[in-house]
Parts: sequence; structure tokens; C-alpha cells
Amino acid sequence: MSISSSSVPTLVTRLRAAGCVFAEDEAELLVSTAATPEELAAMVERRVAGEPLQHVLGWAEFCGLRLAVEPGVFVPRPRTEFLIRQAVELARRVTGTPVVLDLCCGTGAMGAALAAGLERAELHATDLDPAAVRCARRNLAAGHVYEGDLYEPLPASLRGRVDVVIASPPYVPSESVALLPSEARLHEPLVALDGGGDGLDVVRRVIAGAPQWLAPGGHLLVETSEQQAAATAEAVIRAGLTARVARSDDLDATAVIGTRLR
Repeated sequence: MSISSSSVPTLVTRLRAAGCVFAEDEAELLVSTAATPEELAAMVERRVAGEPLQHVLGWAEFCGLRLAVEPGVFVPRPRTEFLIRQAVELARRVTGTPVVLDLCCGTGAMGAALAAGLERAELHATDLDPAAVRCARRNLAAGHVYEGDLYEPLPASLRGRVDVVIASPPYVPSESVALLPSEARLHEPLVALDGGGDGLDVVRRVIAGAPQWLAPGGHLLVETSEQQAAATAEAVIRAGLTARVARSDDLDATAVIGTRLR
């Protein structure tokens, strides 16, 4: 049995009552994604219960791409598109095929979006979470996805060859995790959210390991918050890289960009 568009107003009412701010848009997406009325009903129940819309749909839109998102995996955020724009600009300056590394890759959305913005790329990605790695392998079929802690699972042959490292590590201070929306707290992995005492535990490790993997002239782009940008930039400088901060007020996005000098 096909799904009638006449069901949308009823869905909107239910979604709005559950606190969904963009109930109309969500209802349209649910109706267009579900294959049967029964599947639609099940999806609506999941959403009304508080599960992230992207987990319910099974996909998220990021940088114009539709990417697979499995339940329990971190959902890519619109603000991260700002970092990708910076990364594409830098990667396009590379002579030949740029080598790209996506750390803490989650769904692989960042790597997929960066590769889509380039004519060609050699793409590598890592994540600790087996579910995220499984999801990233669906989205990065043409790339190499490794399961493990940051740089640890990478082949030694990549040392000193990476032109662009992109990372959106967990950067929420531990005491602030409880203040996150319930969708994140209850349905996304804590390892993708909790950045330790000041939120920069994993960020510092990403930065400290970058110089040995970056090619001369290569760049590290790390997403962080505006409040953490100065401390992040200091860590980049301590690692022996130059540092600059890029900011988008429209997206409320901050990226710290480190460069290995030739």
C-alpha cells in the first residue's frame, strides 16, 4: 500500500507535540523515505520517542551529499561544512593527487565531502567506534577506513605524505555533556562527544601526532569551539606548526588550521 500525502498534517501535529521544531520538514522527509505505511508508523514512533531524525531516516545530508547514518553513530553537524570548505580550498592547491586523512571520522561525512569537492583524492579515515567504521566504509567505498585510535591503525607508508588532515574530535568539556540535547546524550556515543576536562584532551592528541604524518606544506584542520580556539592554536604552535583560526558566525563554526612549513 502506498503512503498518501494526506497523512502529513497528522504527522506534523504529532511531531510538533513531541517538540520537533521543524515538524513540517520532518514529516515530509519521513513520508518520502518510508516504503510502506507500517514502516512510516514505526519511524514516527522512533522520532517521537526522541531518536535523532537522521538515525530514523538512515541518512543525513552534508555538503549536498546524502550519507548513510546508522543508529548509535554520531550525526554530522551543519557547522562542520565550514571546515570542509577551508579544507577543499587548501587541498586544491596540492600538485597531483592530494592525500587526505579524516580522523575521528564517524560516518565518514567529512572525508566524503572533501573528496567530492576535489577532482581526485587519496582518502584515508580512522575511528575507534566499530559502528562508525562500518558506517564510514559504506560512505567511503573508494577510500581506506581503519578501526583504531587516531593515527595508530594507519599504514607506516603514510608518514610524511598526508597533504590535508581533517578532524572533528570530541570537544565538549566533560561537565557540559549533561547539558547537551537529549538526542545527542542518549543516542550518540559518548566517545564522540566527551573531550575531557576542558574539552581538548583528544584535540591535543590529534595535534601532537600530526607533524609526523603531514607532508611538507601539509595542513591540519581541527574543529573546535570559539572559546577553545586560542588554546587549540597554542597546541598547534607547540607541535611545531604555524596556526591560524578561521571563523564562521553564520554557522557558529570555528576551525584551527595548522601548517607544516617546508
